[in-house]
Amino acid sequence: MTIGEGPQEGGAMPDIAMVRHDGAEVKVSDYRGRKLALFFYPKDNTPGCTTEAKDFSALKDEFEKAGCALLGVSKDSSKKHQNFIAKHDLTVDLATDAEEGGLSDELGVWAEKKMYGKTFMGMIRSTYLVDTHGKVARIWPKVKVAGHAEEVLAAAQAL
Repeated sequence: MTIGEGPQEGGAMPDIAMVRHDGAEVKVSDYRGRKLALFFYPKDNTPGCTTEAKDFSALKDEFEKAGCALLGVSKDSSKKHQNFIAKHDLTVDLATDAEEGGLSDELGVWAEKKMYGKTFMGMIRSTYLVDTHGKVARIWPKVKVAGHAEEVLAAAQAL
């Protein structure tokens, strides 16, 4: 599956359980009645992922004013997420997706990647804005980090 093969804008976001950094189970349906920005990123403590998580953290209050929760998702463990949060003073919640059959698989954002001549499975940096009814309002595939959190905030405010 590739990105875009999952739900399209206007379609229902799959409701697959993940594990939050504090060990609690979390699903998209837990946010029903609120908007949710789900940002998928490759790996904790890497330069682009750190910048993205810090950018979303810096705007968390503005997202909350717009009635929008934030949830960062990778396949890193809850322990790695806890260390990432502590090291960079992050304020966003982070979730660990299942190794196989998780939300990122369903959305097609866990996919084959190539770097330095090697092929491997990895997370495609992408963001989904989910409306108050659990429908996909907007998709940002293959995100470039600079200015992205601000763009998602503007979309959440307009929704």
